[in-house]
Parts: sequence; C-alpha cells; structure tokens
Amino acid sequence: MQILTETEEPVAWSALRGQQVILWSAPVVALVLLVLFAAFPGFFPPMSPDLPAADVARFYQDHTSWIRFTMVGFNLCGIMIVPFFVLIMAQMMRMREQSRIFAFCYLTSVVAGATLFALSAILFGVAAFRPDRGADLEQLLNDLAWIFFVAPIGMLVSQFVLLALGVYFDDERAPVFPKWVGHYSLLTAVVMAPSACAAVVHSGPLAWDGFVSFWLRNGAFALFCVVMFFVLRNTLRRQAIEAGVPR
Repeated sequence: MQILTETEEPVAWSALRGQQVILWSAPVVALVLLVLFAAFPGFFPPMSPDLPAADVARFYQDHTSWIRFTMVGFNLCGIMIVPFFVLIMAQMMRMREQSRIFAFCYLTSVVAGATLFALSAILFGVAAFRPDRGADLEQLLNDLAWIFFVAPIGMLVSQFVLLALGVYFDDERAPVFPKWVGHYSLLTAVVMAPSACAAVVHSGPLAWDGFVSFWLRNGAFALFCVVMFFVLRNTLRRQAIEAGVPR
C-alpha cells in the first residue's frame, strides 16, 4: 500500500473527497429528475406522434401549469446529472495503457447530450408559454420537443462506446473498471441506438412513444446510471485504499 507524504495526503484526500461528494449527490439528483419525469403529464402515457394538431394544442392548454413547472425543474436540475458522468470521465483519466483521448471524447459526448436534453425542455416550455398561439404551431413545437428528447441518440451511443474502448484499452493487471463494464456499456449502446428512428417513424415500437424508443431507451439509460453508481463507489473505495488515505 502506498503511503503518502504529509504534503501529498491532503491533496489526495481532497480529490477523493470531492469525487465522493459528486457520487453521493447523484441519487438526490436522480430522485428529483424522477419526480419531474413522473410529474410531466405528457409522459404517462407518452404523447402519440399521430395526435391531431387540435388535440396537441388542447393538451398544452389543459396542462399549462404542470408543463411549465416540470420544464422549469428540468432546466434547473437536468444539468446536475452531468457531474456524475464527469466523475466517470475522471476515472477514465486514470486508465494507464492508453492516451487520454477516450476520456476527452467521452466528456464531449456528455456535454452534447446534456445540451440537447436542455433544448428539448426549452421547446416543451415554449409550447406551454403561449398555448393559444394556434394548433399547427403548437404541434410543430411539440414535434421538435419530442424529437430533440428522444431521437438524437448519437452522442449517447458515443458515450457508451468510448467508455467501453477505455475499459478494453486499460491495463489488465490493474484496471480502473472491471472488463464487464465495457461489455455492459456496449450492450446499452446497442439497446438505445434504435431510438434514432423516432425522428422518422410515426407509429409502432420505434416511434417516440413506442416501447423501444421511449421505455427501453430511457429505462436502459436509467439502469446504466444505477449500475455505474455502484461501480464508481467500489472504484473510489479501492482508490482510497491504494492511496492510503482515510475513507
């Protein structure tokens, strides 16, 4: 076990402590986002792409307050999930037998995905800002919001693939993450990729309200976050032991 000097120990302890704070804030953020997700009236059940324009406009007129509340919440709290993925990126930076290119590309994908999620929340909010502007315009904003929310899957797929590559290129003698994390990350990418079709499909499992594009996509993403929480917890414990700092 490596023993740190008096000057090294506070630095290592501070770095690990910061990562622990981010790790344990993730369940709180996830709970807030789950409440907001459940509170949005258009998710249970998800709105159909074939819903007539008049019905779309009526939806925003009937649920204006709840839509505004949930979208303000998503705008305030949605970005708070990003530090959790930055924590994954920080651990990727520790991987030895590779350059840090996978970690930097991973961060770029995380930021791109968070930006598109924020845009979808803004578009839902804009549709509820003036719900009496006309059925056709309400339908257009609704289409944009849903497609931004579900269909732009490329950056998420890139995230999972880059994490897998980082795991596979890591030093097998002392890996940061176990190899199964790479396999699981690739599987998640495969499961979520078909939701890209939500931008062109109006009905069935690939439409934005379908089982694959909505429920399987969002469920796979949520499950991945839960699994990585425990992986990161174990990784940080092991890192603390290796560094010889208190946990």
